[in-house]
Amino acid sequence: MTQRKLLSTIDFLLFDWLALEDLLDRPRFDDHSTESCRDLLDASSDLAAEVFEPANRISDLQEPYVDADGEVVLPETTHRAWKAYAAFGLMGAGHDQEHGGAQLPRVVDMAIRVLFSAAGPNVAPILLTESNAALILAHGTPGQRTAFALPQIQARWTGTMAMSESQAGSSLADIATRATPDGDDFDTDPLGPRYRIVGDKMWISGAEHTLTENIVHLVLAKIPDAAGTVGASTGALSLFIVPKFLVGQDSEMLERNDVALVGLNHKLGNRGIPNTALAFGQRSHGPRGGRGAVGYLVGDPGRGLSQMFHMMNAARAEIGLLSAAVGYAGFAVSLDYAKTRRQGRPRDGVTTDQVPIIEHADVKRMLLAQKAYAEGGIALTLYVAKLLDDERTGDASQRRRARALLEILTPVLKSWPSEWCLEGNSLAIQVLGGAGYTRDFPVEQFWRDQRLNMIHEGTHGIQAMDLLGRKVRLDGGSHLRELGTAIGSTVQAARSAGLVAESSMLDDAWVEIMSATDAAWATGKPADALANATPYLQGFGHVVLAWIHLDLAIAAASSSHPDAPGRTAAMRYFFTHELPRVGAWLRVVSGQQTFCRDVDYNVL
Repeated sequence: MTQRKLLSTIDFLLFDWLALEDLLDRPRFDDHSTESCRDLLDASSDLAAEVFEPANRISDLQEPYVDADGEVVLPETTHRAWKAYAAFGLMGAGHDQEHGGAQLPRVVDMAIRVLFSAAGPNVAPILLTESNAALILAHGTPGQRTAFALPQIQARWTGTMAMSESQAGSSLADIATRATPDGDDFDTDPLGPRYRIVGDKMWISGAEHTLTENIVHLVLAKIPDAAGTVGASTGALSLFIVPKFLVGQDSEMLERNDVALVGLNHKLGNRGIPNTALAFGQRSHGPRGGRGAVGYLVGDPGRGLSQMFHMMNAARAEIGLLSAAVGYAGFAVSLDYAKTRRQGRPRDGVTTDQVPIIEHADVKRMLLAQKAYAEGGIALTLYVAKLLDDERTGDASQRRRARALLEILTPVLKSWPSEWCLEGNSLAIQVLGGAGYTRDFPVEQFWRDQRLNMIHEGTHGIQAMDLLGRKVRLDGGSHLRELGTAIGSTVQAARSAGLVAESSMLDDAWVEIMSATDAAWATGKPADALANATPYLQGFGHVVLAWIHLDLAIAAASSSHPDAPGRTAAMRYFFTHELPRVGAWLRVVSGQQTFCRDVDYNVL
């Protein structure tokens, strides 16, 4: 049921709301049509249901482990799922044809990811592999693209993002991993300047397995100066390609690099994808007799963090996508359960038989909440994906608008679905009652898997500081005004569509956002503004989702699509039950409350 219902929702979003057919008229997408995209979505949905969904459950029950030979063992169903995905050619679907891709619109590519993420978020390291390859294509040398990116696009290899260290966490300026030039000829290697990497990394997803013959690590490290010292800021970070196995220029496999698995981290959820601690340069003599793992510098020294943001922003969008998809999976299971589980009787004094629990008001409330959270999150994901297409293929005005909206919506896309779809997954357990807490149903796994997404790729607090501390002030606030223009257009269209009350509510909420933004920065001191960054993000995110839901309802008003009535129902729920929360959050911001910042921690 999950895939059939989700496919219908995606069809509405792509064709009735985002007008995919107009996007397909652009030259980059000449090889695609509405029919071919629908066929690809149908085939992806079938593969997700038949292969990924059962593998997802098994991968949770049969966690990765390290065998006597030091290999990380994954269930056979995971291997089958990866091979099926690779054979389908989906990893490189959005990439250029010259790199082996299909130049599929990003919005369709991400819609396919939603289908697989709803079925098997726990199965394979798809997310980071595609992002790893995209970063190397964007910032690497021609030799690095051929040797390291193309095998990932072909799904022959996988990739990771190795930033975190135990002592540093999100404070990347405190990274201790070091990179030193590998000999006097270090800058003549055809694969790029060659360095030796020594250090430890933590919380690295998919960093050791046998799904593929090689794994490409993108590693942040610092290059010491002639005196052996390193900078203490993020400006000292450089980015290196460090493969599990060294390779030649044509990606042929050579000897094992000095990258060692220290151990596996046993997590609350997402158990199917091994999460690791790695040591680089553990051996006294690494490959080719040197000390440390061999790594190849990407771009210029000191540009590592800005380059890594290419991957981080993609990963943040993917986490928003994943969160919404897992929220949808829980919603679909609880909706099906509520239709078949009979319990209780209505208080009409007439009915004597038990009724399906979906007839009870509070169960409807919980299902509507899940629907609004999950489907709103998916819609926001695809809207952002469409902006990525506009940024790449639109005219000058479309590109400018897309860049501005992408800047300001990325922290919302990462944080909002990961918070509210977790609440949705909690409600899914509640709908099932006692059965929800058992492993007889998957909703308890969905909640565990979802809980990690609030931390992945930056916590809410980090996204909040990015939004209020930087994004709303970029270019004198022009990005914020661009979003205000988009919301204003929806407000006007809603009035024309007869949604007068909702248009006024959204208009008023945006006025509150602008007022709270000004109040937060009234003193001009970042410490004052950022003291309430998280409630600001919560209010801001809810206003963005109200805008998305209202825009969807406008499209539904003139659509005969079977999913259209659901769009209106989700909007009405959101405006009745969710949008009123905004005022409480923003009052904290506008009032410049500093209690949490100033409280003596000794009272805690």
